[in-house]
Amino acid sequence: MTADLTRIVLPDDREIAAAAESSRQLAVFLSSKLETQRIELVSADQHRQTVELPTSALRLLGEILNEFALGNSVKVVPIHAELTTQQGADLLNVSRPHLVKLLDEGVIPHTKTGRHRRVKFADVVAYKSQREAESHSALDEITAQAQELGYE
Repeated sequence: MTADLTRIVLPDDREIAAAAESSRQLAVFLSSKLETQRIELVSADQHRQTVELPTSALRLLGEILNEFALGNSVKVVPIHAELTTQQGADLLNVSRPHLVKLLDEGVIPHTKTGRHRRVKFADVVAYKSQREAESHSALDEITAQAQELGYE
């Protein structure tokens, strides 16, 4: 299954305010050592339903609410999701031909469905993390050399 990363809906002002308030209220419960927590949902006709959720899911909900409160759209992508080459390229902020080259060189694992390449979200994120770590390392090295040469 290919993840749909193209649909983007930004929260409106009312949703941003509601997200900010609910994020603050939820934060109180997120430091819990409990594996699950109960929340109560109330429908428009005042029907109440208690739901037991994993605390980790509530933490994820808190992160989503924080992003909404900033006016950002959020997309939850299953870690095993398969992306098209364009979606993978967009995630890495590179061109699609560049990503295809990385796939063909074996830098990032991929599969083929007919003529189409698919790349796992987790593999793209792993490559991105590795690339960022290498960039930070190179920057640290340049900074150290500059300090040795007396630059400030």
